Amino acid sequence: MSHWRAAGLTYLQYVNIAARATRQALKADLKVVALRREEQTLKVAKWAQGKQGELKEVVPTTSA
Repeated sequence: MSHWRAAGLTYLQYVNIAARATRQALKADLKVVALRREEQTLKVAKWAQGKQGELKEVVPTTSA
């Protein structure tokens, strides 16, 4: 049995904990780069008659 399963964690929980620990162990300059990779945005556009409409950002990100 896997250690994470024996601890009562799902694989996703285990990976999130491992990623957080790895990011916290990074030096300051590399930590900034890693945190930038975490940022996510969601954009949507309505399509009508085979053409894309205006692209809208659903969740705007904050610049660090």
